[in-house]
Order: sequence, then structure tokens, then C-alpha cells
Amino acid sequence: MSNVRQLRDKVPDSEKITINLGYVDLGRIDLLVQEGFYSNRSDFIRTAIRKQLDSHVDTVTKSIERHTMELGLRDYSRADLEAVQAAGEILHVKVVGLARIDPDVTPELALATIGSISVLGALQASSAIKKALADRIS
Repeated sequence: MSNVRQLRDKVPDSEKITINLGYVDLGRIDLLVQEGFYSNRSDFIRTAIRKQLDSHVDTVTKSIERHTMELGLRDYSRADLEAVQAAGEILHVKVVGLARIDPDVTPELALATIGSISVLGALQASSAIKKALADRIS
């Protein structure tokens, strides 16, 4: 019996972004890291972003309610979409965070059940699903 586990199957819980900073700001961040306030540059940047988001929490909450969006992680399984199809309904996906369409969902099922997708954050779906829904993703 093997105790080896595959690590690649885990879906990342974050999205990588690139930012440009001036040399002085970068130096100040490095100084705070060197002094032990933060473990690394990424730790500083994540902390700064969270503080900014916390300062705007009421605005974000009201906007989500106004746009009837879901906040966080939203998974769409084959069973979910088959139930939507059986009910003769069309989904209009609106997510702030991460929307995932399971790998076993076919492009045909997605086309039959998803009218639009608006994700502020990230959409994880197969390339075939993204291609099929390209004109419905904003």
C-alpha cells in the first residue's frame, strides 16, 4: 500500500496577479519585511488589500445586494445544471469571488442552461466550456 498522494489535484484557492510599484514603495515594503513586520512582500500586499477592502465593506455589501450577486465560492455541478434544464430554466451567474463549473459538465449542457456569466474574481471551467460560453461571459 502506497502512502504517496498527488498534490496536483488541489485547485488553487487564490489567483495570481501582477502589480507594478515604484522603487521607493518597494524599498519601504522590503524594509518592513526585513524588520519582521511581515513575512514577505506578498504578506504585506495581502494585508494592505484586506485593510482597504475592510474599509469599504458597507459599499461592497450594498453593491452585491443591489446586483443580486453571490459572494464567495459558487460551484456548478452537472447535477445542478441538469436540474435547471429539467425545470426549463436558464441561469444568470453573478458571482463575486470564484465560480467553478465542474469538469464533467458538457459544453452542450452549459449552453442549454447558462444564459450569462458575470464573475468579479475568477471563473474556473474547462477550456471547452469557456469557448462555448464565450459570448455569454462578461
